[in-house]
Amino acid sequence: MRHGKKHNHLGRTTSHRKAMLANMSCSLITHKRINTTVAKAKALRVFVEPLITKSKSDTTHNRRVVFSYLRDKFAVTELFKEISVKVADRPGGYIRIIKLGNRQGDNAPMAMVELVDYNEIYNPNGKKAKKTTRRGKSKKVETPQVETTATEEKSEE
Repeated sequence: MRHGKKHNHLGRTTSHRKAMLANMSCSLITHKRINTTVAKAKALRVFVEPLITKSKSDTTHNRRVVFSYLRDKFAVTELFKEISVKVADRPGGYIRIIKLGNRQGDNAPMAMVELVDYNEIYNPNGKKAKKTTRRGKSKKVETPQVETTATEEKSEE
């Protein structure tokens, strides 16, 4: 029975799993987007989102707590200086998991994990491309100008 077993062990020992998640978190923080399997992506979300929440308040204690998980000075600095500023007003859900299909070699389901605020395409607060529809353009204004120039050219000849 699986009573009280909430997290996925990912077929690894505890120390290997913690080291793998720490390395994946550091890669995600530095590169803002990584590709991995779906199971690892879901485990990474549970691992990294509390760390991003801790980075919102920049205290020495929070830095030490985050460093005990990540074990990378550059990643901790990046997290507290850049990422925490972008996610300051977000109440949670800092990571997006996009499923990519299956891997060529072993048919494992793959996913792309990215920080939500660093994607310009899906970001609702970022710059949006203006949609032009036919209703937005007024044909009546453009058509008479074309017709008048054509009739003026004929009258001049």
